[in-house]
Amino acid sequence: MDQTTFTTPGTNRQKWHIVDATDLRVGRTASRIALILQGKNKPEYNSNIDTGDFVVIINAEKIAVTGKKSEDKVYRYHTLYPGGLKETSYERMKDEHPERIMGFAIRRMLPKTKLGNKMFKKLFIYNGDQHPHGAQSPEVLDLNVKRYI
Repeated sequence: MDQTTFTTPGTNRQKWHIVDATDLRVGRTASRIALILQGKNKPEYNSNIDTGDFVVIINAEKIAVTGKKSEDKVYRYHTLYPGGLKETSYERMKDEHPERIMGFAIRRMLPKTKLGNKMFKKLFIYNGDQHPHGAQSPEVLDLNVKRYI
């Protein structure tokens, strides 16, 4: 009789992927990367164990949005003090911290738990095409294809 094997934290093999974000759309790219970080693209996926892979995003400043989002989108957070609502427009965020745009989009698609925080730490976002993860020999991940996952 065959027995079902379950993934344990020590048996999981994690890969490194690299994504070139040039001319990719923020939402579509973020949803695909969130699936990879969670490990939902693997057959050994388990919801209570981190089975996801590492992802390196380069050229984050060349990411694109559709429609009027570049004019209308606003990033908000609250300082938890009275009257502490802070707002930053997409244009200003793209000028000052373009890597945060992808980071916010991906972070908000991951679980809001300790495991989600662990998954988010496996994401590395860089402006330009230089990154310090060459020793891990990341595989190129092409997200331009119609049917990826």
